[in-house]
Amino acid sequence: MSTILDLPKPRINFSMLGRYINKPVCFVGRVEKVHPTGKSFTVVDGEGQCVSVELNDPLGEELSGIVEVIGMVSNKGALMATTFSMLRDEKGIPFDLELYNEAIKLIHDFPQHYPFEVASSG
Repeated sequence: MSTILDLPKPRINFSMLGRYINKPVCFVGRVEKVHPTGKSFTVVDGEGQCVSVELNDPLGEELSGIVEVIGMVSNKGALMATTFSMLRDEKGIPFDLELYNEAIKLIHDFPQHYPFEVASSG
């Protein structure tokens, strides 16, 4: 049985959440707020929109900066995280969320060049 990590995961921003309900996605944003229980946090995408990220287990470390979340989009538009990782600044160059957001839009505008689905055989 394949896990979410084995499935194709389109990179999305906040405005695309509704199209991916109950589907695996990859979401990148800046950590805005961590819930005191450590079981959820909010991230802001390149357009300044907030998304709630729900965790199965409480955080075991401090979370800040840019984070990449892989998970499923819930019916309420939250991300149910399977895994996440902090993206560190590379050689002092900060991650540009606005530029990343523009790249996401391009990828979705030209799906013939950036396919997310694996062609089914048969």
